[in-house]
Amino acid sequence: MIESSHTRSLLSGKELIRVRAMAIRRGIWYRTLNATERALFSLTIRIVREIKSNVLSRSLASIIQKLQVGTKEGLIAIFHTFGQPLAERISSIAYRWGNASAAQWSADTCFARFLTIMHINNPSLFTEEGAGT
Repeated sequence: MIESSHTRSLLSGKELIRVRAMAIRRGIWYRTLNATERALFSLTIRIVREIKSNVLSRSLASIIQKLQVGTKEGLIAIFHTFGQPLAERISSIAYRWGNASAAQWSADTCFARFLTIMHINNPSLFTEEGAGT
């Protein structure tokens, strides 16, 4: 666990707001945290200017750690459900087109991770499904 004095310096109001915004944006705020944890985090942002309590800083650090684990689990799930199958599909298409080295692309986890990150960062507005017209 991080030392409490170091934790307090890392947990500024702006940093807590950034962490909450990222968690909400990634869809893990409500899925990962229970109502008490969300309330503690939000009320700390609203009320506390400087964290002086070791108990509060430890509680917030454990909530942030829980959000980090939730983010990693979400990325792993997307990697297995989207990135890896897409890498296999692209690999087989490129191989059929005559690219002999494309046969190894499906086993390349970096390529599958790249495809996963590109999928996450691609807003639905710019895809055919999201265009709507």
